[in-house]
Amino acid sequence: MTHDPLTSKNAVALGTSKARLSRGARSGRYDRIARGIYRPSGADPADMDLVEAAARRPDATICLISALAHHGLTDEIPVALDVAIPRGTRIPVAEGAIVWHVFDKASFSVGREEISIPGTDDLQIGLYSPERCIADAYRLRGELGYETATHALRTWLNRGGRPALLVEIAAQLPRAKAPLMQALSTLT
Repeated sequence: MTHDPLTSKNAVALGTSKARLSRGARSGRYDRIARGIYRPSGADPADMDLVEAAARRPDATICLISALAHHGLTDEIPVALDVAIPRGTRIPVAEGAIVWHVFDKASFSVGREEISIPGTDDLQIGLYSPERCIADAYRLRGELGYETATHALRTWLNRGGRPALLVEIAAQLPRAKAPLMQALSTLT
């Protein structure tokens, strides 16, 4: 039995129908995660916000506070899952605690990797690297707060982070390099 979500969109390709999915949810064969997204009942536990984000957008990428928390670079607990998508694409409507952020297409893939979602078979979601997260924290310090960026940088440096790699990533993002260089000169 697959633990990956079934969507109304891929139901026909998987040999079922939207109506069958809906009836299966009512009968208890499937659990409804969100509108149009179902998982087999009894599937391994999984973070449903991650599952919904990945099912709604294959290019969904964990970013900002959520990514910093994933990497252990902040003590902040995200109130919602921060997910980046490329600018110019449709922002999905989500039922879960997901905040969609629109990032520039030209730099969207910088520092992006794919990770498996625990509790699913093959479902993956994007995640920005620690270096990208720190650069984004400085780039968006007005929104996240300068203290968040500085704490993340300090923690990363204490773990043996290489400033050259961080500067290389920051140089590819708008408004990130100058404030990052200033913070590095203060902390190192």
